[in-house]
Amino acid sequence: MAGFEGFSTAAAVLASATGCGLLMGIERERRKGSGPARSLAGVRSFTLASIGGAAAALTAIPALVVVGALLVAALTVVAYARDRSGDPGVTTEIALVLAYLIGVTCARDQLLAAALAVVVTGLLALRTTLHQFSSQWLQPGEVRSGLILAALALLVYPLAPNAPLWQGVLNPQVVVRLVIVLLAIQSLAHVAKRLMQARHAVALSALASGFVSSTATIGSLGMEVRAGRAMPRAHAGAAVLSCVATMAQILVVAATVQPQWLGLLCLPALAGGCVAGAIGWWGVRGVRHLPGQGAEAASAPALPPDTPMFKLRDALVIAALLTGIQAGVQLLTAWQGDAGMLVGALLAALADVHAATAAVLVRGGPASAAAPAIAQALMAALLVHAGSKCVVALASGGWRYALAVVPGVLAHTLAFVGVLALKS
Repeated sequence: MAGFEGFSTAAAVLASATGCGLLMGIERERRKGSGPARSLAGVRSFTLASIGGAAAALTAIPALVVVGALLVAALTVVAYARDRSGDPGVTTEIALVLAYLIGVTCARDQLLAAALAVVVTGLLALRTTLHQFSSQWLQPGEVRSGLILAALALLVYPLAPNAPLWQGVLNPQVVVRLVIVLLAIQSLAHVAKRLMQARHAVALSALASGFVSSTATIGSLGMEVRAGRAMPRAHAGAAVLSCVATMAQILVVAATVQPQWLGLLCLPALAGGCVAGAIGWWGVRGVRHLPGQGAEAASAPALPPDTPMFKLRDALVIAALLTGIQAGVQLLTAWQGDAGMLVGALLAALADVHAATAAVLVRGGPASAAAPAIAQALMAALLVHAGSKCVVALASGGWRYALAVVPGVLAHTLAFVGVLALKS
């Protein structure tokens, strides 16, 4: 019985290795060409390499696995030296070595091996697309931004101390994580602006800008209305759409500073986001241009070729603001208890609702004794922030613009507050 189980396990490993090798080999076979100039390795070579790796691993002799890897590597070196195809790339050679290693992996974790085979095959199949993306679509400023973001995520974040410096706040790793999240949001907004269709430029631009600051977006759209360059209803709809980003960022901030709150805040944020999205889209769906403006007025402005995906300074300023407000609310809470936390949250909400969210959520999880006070402070902060947005709309765009913006801002805020009140 034990022998049968061993045979069954070995057969499953070899079958998995065969499938992985065939998957990679078929893709390479379609590209290797024919005749004397054909490339190295096709469906049979990849399948045999993968089976060889699995067979070597099944023997449980580490030296045999190493020898097999060295033989495959030597084969690829010789084949590359004799290559006459005119293609100096080493993709197929590297892929053949990976096929052997995937075969070895099948003996330990067949699911991981299959996943690796799919990823490798996808990279091989997307050769033309990846080349065009990296050499034509991707811009120099975006490459530099990507390197900065990768350095922060892969180098700075793991090395940052993961311990609060003072009374549960001022955690360096949380601050770095917040900067990374802010930069990622700005990057997504940048990509959205590049990909947006001209017909939806106003709506998508406002939605993307909302991830930076919906209050600033409402103000800038209002100034265009006051200057006579846009109709109040269309820009008011775009302004309300920017509030969808506010709901999304509340979840982002919660996931960053206190992930336990996500389960309680998801439904309120979804309700608020859907209300803002519906009202905002209804406002912009029938965009009409002012006399003398053509369809090009709604098109998205072309970004300069060297435009970065984000502004690091802005993210650092926002992260410093959020951290400073957290420390301020902590001081008020230590001085006046829950009343101090409420006052601090309301003051923070006048400037930025995400700062208020971070400041109150860091006080504890939904199961803590402070949870009811935290929920009340968050709801009050949202209402105060909605009021500040209404004031900004009136000051920037006049009463007609404000009358079109205020209902949407209040409706989506009340939807969030109402659902959270029912759940908490």
